[in-house]
Amino acid sequence: MKVYSFSEARQQFAAVLDTAQNDGAVKITHRDGRAFTIQPLKKKASPLAVAGVNLGIDKDEILRTVRESRRA
Repeated sequence: MKVYSFSEARQQFAAVLDTAQNDGAVKITHRDGRAFTIQPLKKKASPLAVAGVNLGIDKDEILRTVRESRRA
């Protein structure tokens, strides 16, 4: 984990965020002894975000099947 002083982190904030993104976390220390960790948040994927499936059928075949099922 890369460690930055408070002054370095303030002056190079974009670099601190890039490092946290690439390495997982960075530590920022203050001269009075306080220490902080910055780490990226994990994206939550929607449960509805699923990959499509290629069934090898076209739009017309799907519509025909739906219409047939409604007639029954």
